[in-house]
Amino acid sequence: MILKGLYIVSTPIGNLEDITLRAIKILKLSDFILCEDTRRTSKLLKHFKINKPLISYHKFNEKKNIPKIIRYLNEGKILSLVSDAGTPILSDPGNLLVEECINKKISVIPIPGPSSLTAAMSVSSFDDQFIFYGFLPKKDLELEKELKKLSNINFAIVAFIPSLRVNFYIKYFKKHFDDRKILIAREISKLHETFYRNNVKDLELFTSTLKGELTIVLSKKIIKKEIDRKKEFKEMKILAKSYLKKYSMKDTVNLISLSSSISKKIIYDYCLKIKK
Repeated sequence: MILKGLYIVSTPIGNLEDITLRAIKILKLSDFILCEDTRRTSKLLKHFKINKPLISYHKFNEKKNIPKIIRYLNEGKILSLVSDAGTPILSDPGNLLVEECINKKISVIPIPGPSSLTAAMSVSSFDDQFIFYGFLPKKDLELEKELKKLSNINFAIVAFIPSLRVNFYIKYFKKHFDDRKILIAREISKLHETFYRNNVKDLELFTSTLKGELTIVLSKKIIKKEIDRKKEFKEMKILAKSYLKKYSMKDTVNLISLSSSISKKIIYDYCLKIKK
């Protein structure tokens, strides 16, 4: 038996095969489905042969629709809330409705599934302690203010930005996060899925126009030891190339190891690579 109430249903962020069996079941059992864009949701439902009444529910009519939705729920109807893609409410409308349901003692049930937030974090290789900001501000002054605050937080940061303005945001990232790494995830799970990885300080502006929503993941601050280690490797490579012109491989390895904390094996392997 299914529990009556409001279901928060996650839907695919690109690849329709990512929808869960439970999400399909709940959508089929719903009396009404609340959605941001009825046209987009209709396409999704049609693909899975689901025919249910849709209620347009977006940031411009959210407050207006709440009394009607609460009335349906009090009548014992099952309602599902979906967003255009991914997990609802995270940077999408719905929070006001959930709050009202909680106040009215109406059950709110999450149906977990696809999320660009967790998908991007899972392939970032960054520390798993992170904060989620949502969509970054579009205006200079507000963006400057928010990034300044975020730069003082030593956790990974996940945020959304529009692809058409990626270079605008990169300039600010370089100003506030030059001591971090960055992952720019584009079109996750779609045909043109792409991941751009770099140190923020080395990030260059895009010369071609990107399409689709971008998920940005900034690492926690790169600690000085890591920076020093990279510098030491760089110096080792320079010395190896120079010494091998004058000394044997054995002497080169011994000479470099006298002033480096890098193991002789790593130095030897690099020298061997140069010789080849």
